[in-house]
This record gives sequence, structure tokens and C-alpha cells, in this order.
Amino acid sequence: MTGKAHNRVTNHHTPSEKVESVQKETGKKIPSEADFDPDAIDLERGLSEAEAARRLADYGSNSLEEKQTSATMRFLSFFWGPIPWMIEIAAILSATVAHWADFAIIMSMLIINAGVGFWEEFKANTAISALKKQLALTANVLRDGTWRNIAASKLVPGDVILVHLGNIVPADVKLMEGNYLSVDQSALTGESLPVEKKAGDTAYSSSIVKQGEMKAVVTATGPHTYFGRTAKLVESAGATSHFQQAVLRIGNFLILMTLALVSVIILVALFRHDPIVETILFALILTVAAIPVALPAVLSITMAVGASKLARMKAIVSRLVAIEELAGIDVLCSDKTGTLTKNELTVGEPEVFGAKDANQLIVYAALASSTNTKTGDAIDAAILHELGDQDKLKGFKTVHFLPFDPVRKSTEAEILSDGKRFFVSKGAAQVILDLVNPDMETRTNIEKKVNEFAQKGYRTLGVALREEDENWKFLGLLPLFDPPRDDSVATIEKARSMGLDIKLVTGDNTAIAIETARKLHVGTNIVPASKIFDEDGRHKDGEVIEKADGFSEVFPEHKYKIVQQLQSRGHIVAMTGDGVNDAPALKQADVGIAVSGATDAARAAADVVLTQPGLSVITQAMEEARKIFERMTSYAIFRISETIRVLLFMTLSILVFNFYPVTAIMIVLLAIMNDFPIMMIAYDNAPVAKKPVRWDLHRVLILSIVLGFLGVVSTFGLFWICEEYMNLPRNEIQTLIFLKLLVAGHLTIYLTRNTGAFWDKPWPNWRLFVVTETTQVLGTLAAIFGWFVTPIGWKFALLVWAYALVWFLVNNFVKIFVYRMFRRPSRSVEAKFDRINGWLHSHGILKGNSVYRVSK
Repeated sequence: MTGKAHNRVTNHHTPSEKVESVQKETGKKIPSEADFDPDAIDLERGLSEAEAARRLADYGSNSLEEKQTSATMRFLSFFWGPIPWMIEIAAILSATVAHWADFAIIMSMLIINAGVGFWEEFKANTAISALKKQLALTANVLRDGTWRNIAASKLVPGDVILVHLGNIVPADVKLMEGNYLSVDQSALTGESLPVEKKAGDTAYSSSIVKQGEMKAVVTATGPHTYFGRTAKLVESAGATSHFQQAVLRIGNFLILMTLALVSVIILVALFRHDPIVETILFALILTVAAIPVALPAVLSITMAVGASKLARMKAIVSRLVAIEELAGIDVLCSDKTGTLTKNELTVGEPEVFGAKDANQLIVYAALASSTNTKTGDAIDAAILHELGDQDKLKGFKTVHFLPFDPVRKSTEAEILSDGKRFFVSKGAAQVILDLVNPDMETRTNIEKKVNEFAQKGYRTLGVALREEDENWKFLGLLPLFDPPRDDSVATIEKARSMGLDIKLVTGDNTAIAIETARKLHVGTNIVPASKIFDEDGRHKDGEVIEKADGFSEVFPEHKYKIVQQLQSRGHIVAMTGDGVNDAPALKQADVGIAVSGATDAARAAADVVLTQPGLSVITQAMEEARKIFERMTSYAIFRISETIRVLLFMTLSILVFNFYPVTAIMIVLLAIMNDFPIMMIAYDNAPVAKKPVRWDLHRVLILSIVLGFLGVVSTFGLFWICEEYMNLPRNEIQTLIFLKLLVAGHLTIYLTRNTGAFWDKPWPNWRLFVVTETTQVLGTLAAIFGWFVTPIGWKFALLVWAYALVWFLVNNFVKIFVYRMFRRPSRSVEAKFDRINGWLHSHGILKGNSVYRVSK
């Protein structure tokens, strides 16, 4: 460890006064060697369950307690802020001029807005908490002489645990037994290189084991560790995706537009000498109703609800914003083992070279394996299963064991038997060959046999023996076979129908990869990593990477570069992985997917964590992500078009006709009744896009503007009919316009759900339909019987419904026409769109090249 890094570590030692502060704050004891001596812990039995329970009560959970705000305080916080202040000022003004009915409705709006915000935040936080629990770390702990996996939060000082390759160290520990540990603690100390640890050293909570395996004793847990949390696998919901940033940018534009138009209304009212209090009251209410204040909350709850559903599908999203990228994936780089195959390794017929027979070969291979099945090594488990009777190993004592790591690609053990010492090693055939370094004829024979096995789809392990003071001797080959999953071929075909290009990524040699790819129907254009990367790791030809069906003989560092090259060619890439060295590739990918059984480090780096093996989980998750994406797009179009429709109509009516088309109380009612349907959008039955989807701000804005403009035209049409032909009084016209804005606005929700006719499947979810129609009926009854508005009776109410439904059909066909223009723009349409695009860019709303761009 460098001096600088050492200082960083030692500076975190807790002074006595800080210990007292922490103890006072948590109410728990601080672990110290005065309470227990790590060196006195029985490393063969560990703690008893009873003692562990006592210490858990004394020292507390192995986690940092998050400061919780009470539900009451969270609810009250929704009455504080710019939007609540505006509503509260409006309520005060209503009371000042003794408009008590207005006052009651405005206060209702304030309470309902707070309730909606509180409920949406509660649902989102509940979903995120559930995801965190599913992603919580586990630890391999020894209690009552038995190894078991428990939640890392249940660890206590004095627990004996096993840390090995890929683990995130779950607590501060003192290393006790084992050859060595290579630990990445860069996130903790800033050191860029892994630190070598040995028995007697301390490994700190949240550092990552890069190599090795050791027994350790927990010395500090939870808030008493030097570096804090056990893991931070789930990011805050505050992170924003490209989709959210784009929609929020639109929201900011709408806010500025609202403030500008409302300012114009106030100035005109002052010029006309309208009552100042009522003018300000109307302006405040209009501003509150027009600003898309619920926009961020609706996006969050939509993604949180979707993430909960994905979790039930065994795909846990560690970042909510990853849902956007998951919906847009067009290339999936999939590893073979456990995703496309069953991860059920079986040993075939051994090929004996230097061993006495096959039985002896398997015994030596078992000696070079870890007998601790908790570490989850599939190869070791397959060999021990083939060995059968564990009594065959009774005469042997393992002095030192060097576990497998992905760089060395072998294991090695020092064995003592009948007073004699010898060494055994097993690993990739080529690695063991290089270790033994046999004569050319022997090497050629072994390599020939390896190739024969490979052509049948077998991986081969080499086994070697070195007796004391002698050279290594090659004992033989063990063929291993991992059969394809039963559903892999069908799932791959389905993925292709969804526009997904699947590329096989494996460390196996090319012959095995080709045979596996053939069985899986992936394609046999398998390229060895050595042909696309030079010795320095630089790629030779990006086009070869793009056109390949898969890659063989891949090292973890190659995965990172493969992802980079595909991204540089415009693809949204998902990469699966399970090992500690896969973490850089998982981080680099647009969507990093930690497969079932992945190491802690891979899970921490991934955006999606699978808890069930197989590719079908990924395709199901992609389908659900595309539905979520459609829901968010639907809401964005609805909210933008409604803001344009209401605000522009109000402003033009006041400026041109000197007529307030609705009263302040009507605006409040509209805002309240709009809140309920938009909450249900998160649960709607959305269509699944046939191809990967990408956020297209140009398309959303154009469609929103078109629908908003049609809304303004249709509302002025109703105003003209009422004024010129029906000669209705202005107060009745206001109620008619109120009802039209409510009915037509809610019908717009059905328009924005898809790109085709509103009657196309999937039909609306019952929650959305019932809530939307209930608010429409309530608004209609209010207009008929005069609840807070001038009554208009059944006749005029039905007339408004008929008028709104006719325009609903018109809007539906216009929407279909606009979408068709997006797909096949003519030159004249292209020119018009270019002019619109230029205007939007000049006002800072858009960034991009073309307003009619459609994702392929």
C-alpha cells in the first residue's frame, strides 16, 4: 500500500470522542478487541447462532441506518414550494374577496395535489426499497461448524466468513487463513491498483476481491466500519435518463411559455381596468393548471411500477433510468454459460496421458478443486460429482489451495499424503500445457485431442502433477459439456423478431463456440478475439465486430472493447456478465446485465440483475421495458398537447374577444379532474414495439403541437356556434367550454396510447378506463346540475359530448396521418418539417438534425 493510501486509511480510525458520539447516536456498542479477540475465534466452528443473535442485539445490523422522514412531514412538504405557494395565495385572495365557494375548491385542489404527490412518491419509494432488498449482499459465514449463506446485514463482529474472487467484502474483516487476497479498494482509498493482502491484514467493507480466497473474522459492522456501507447497488431515483432530461426540457419551455402568456393576460387586464384581485386570482390559477407540475412524478411512478413488474419477472433493475436503455437495445452480447446453456456441467469420458487410469486422473483433479460448494464454482462441483465418494480424498491433506481466477485460468493445490508433498493443478488445456511444457510430439497429440473434443462441443480441462523436486507431468484431459437450455433456440428466434441482434461471447476456443452457436441457431460466423484485437488490445476492424455472430477465446478486457466498438457504430448495446472482471464491460454497456449467480462485483456494476437463468428473462424484460417506454411517451404527448390547448385558447379568447372562456373555479376543477387519470397511466396496457425504441423528442413535440392546435380550433368552433348561432349567454358558454375541455382532454389520453386507431389492441387497462370515465361523468353532472358552475341541462351537455366525440374521431385520423408522414416523409412535408424544426431549434427546445427522424 502506498504511503498516501495508507494515510487515507489510518485517518479513518475513530477517536474515542467520536466512538462515544456514534455509540450515543446508534444506541449500540462499538466493536473492540476488548470485547473479543479475533485471533481467539474458532476458525473451524465460528460463532454459535445464539452468540450471533446476542451480538446482533448488542452491535446492531451490519448496515447504515438511513435517516427517515415521517410520513406526516413528507405529506406537509407538498404544501411548501413555488406551486403550492401560488395555490395558497389564490386561496387567500379568494377569501379576501369573500368568494367562499372558490376558496373551498382551491383548498381542495391544494390538498388533492399534495395527496397525489405524496402517493406517487410513496409508490416510487416503496418500489425502490423492494428492489434494494432483492439486491442486498449475502455473506458466506461459518456458524456452529456449518457454512451457510446469510444476508450481509446479519453479520456480527466475530463471525468467520469466506471471501473469494468477485465478492464485495461485506464488513471490515481481519484476514486469518489462506494464501493471499488481491483487493480493489480504489473506491475507498483512491488507489488505482489492487492491493495484495495476507493473513493478519485488514480488508475493508465495500472493497472488491479481484483474486484469491481467504477465511476472515469480522471486526466491525455497519456504521462502525471505516468506509461505511456494505454495498450501494441501487442508485437514487433522482438520476435522470435521456428521456427524462428531454421531457423536463419541454416542461421548462412550457413553464416559460405559461408565464409569458399569463403576463400578457395580466397586462391586458390592467389596461382594460379589470378588477385587480380577481385578475391576479385568475392568473395564478391558470398558471398552476397549465404548468406540468406532475410531469416528473408521473415519470418516476411509471418507471417504479414497471421496475416492480420486472422484478417479478426475475429481472431486477438497479437504476430506474436504465429502463429507457433496456427498451432501445438492438445488440445483445450474451455469454454462453447459464444464459444460453443450462450451466449444468457434466464430465465426459476422460482422456488419460500420464495418469495410471481415469479414476486416478479424477482424484487428482478433485484435489485441485475447492470442496467448499458455497463458492459456487461449477467446474469444481462437476468434478466432485464425478468423483462420487468423498472418502477417496481422506488420505490427502490440502496445505495450500490457489483458487481459480480468470487471468491465470487454473487452480493449484499443495497436498500432503503419507508424509510426501506434491502439487496438482487443473485448468484450461492450453494453460496446463504451457505449465508442463512437454515435448513437441506430446503437445501435438494433446492439442489434437483437445480439438476433437472441441468439434463435439466439449470444453477440456488439463490436469497436471508435480512431485517434490520434480517437473510438472501432464496427467490427462477431462472433457466438460454444458448442454443448451431447452428454451434457448425459441427465445433467440423471438429476440430476433423483436429486432435484437444476439452475439455469442465466450472464452471457449473457436471450434467449441462454432458448435455451440450451430446448436443454438445463433450463426456460425464466430471470430476469435485474437483476430480482431492486436497484442496491445487495439481493435483491427470495427466492421468485423459488427458483422460477427459471436466471439471466441474472449478475455474479460475484450468484452469492454467489443461493447465500445459496437456503441461507436450507433448501436445500443447490452452485455451480460457474471465475473469480477466483467464489471468494466457491464459499466460500459448501455445496459449491463448480471446473470443469475453473478458475483457481487458484477451485480454492483450492472443495470439489471437476473435472478433466474436463461435468455428468456432478458427478452421478457425488454418487452416490459418497451411497454413502460410507451406509457411515458403517451403521458408526455398528452400533457404537452393539453397545456398548449388550454393555455393558447385562454390567451387568444381574452386578447381577441375580451372574454374569459372559463372561470377560475372551472380551471381548478379541470386541474383536479386531470390529476386522477394521469395517475393511472402507469398501469395502462401499452403496446409492445416490434423494434427497439428510442426517445424521439421531435416526433413527440410535433404530434403534441398538432393535437394542441386542433384542440384550440375545435374549442373556438364551439364558442362560435354558441355565440353566433345559439345566442347563449356568456356564463352558459363558459360551462359548455369547461365541459368540452374536460371531455375532449380526457379523450386525448386514448389517442396518445398508440400510433394507430384508438380502438386498436391492447385496449386501456380497466383502472385507466374507469377513472377517466368517472371524472368525465362527474364533470358532466357538475355542468348539468350547476355544481360550482352555471347549469346547462342535459340537452347542451349531450351536445358537447357529441361535438367532442366528432372531433375525437377527426383527431384520431389526423394522428394516424402524422405518424404515416413520420415513416414516409415526402419532399413537401420534409420542407414543412424543416421549417418547424428550425423554429423549435431557434427557441432552444430541440437539439438534433431532423424533426421527422424515426428510430429504426
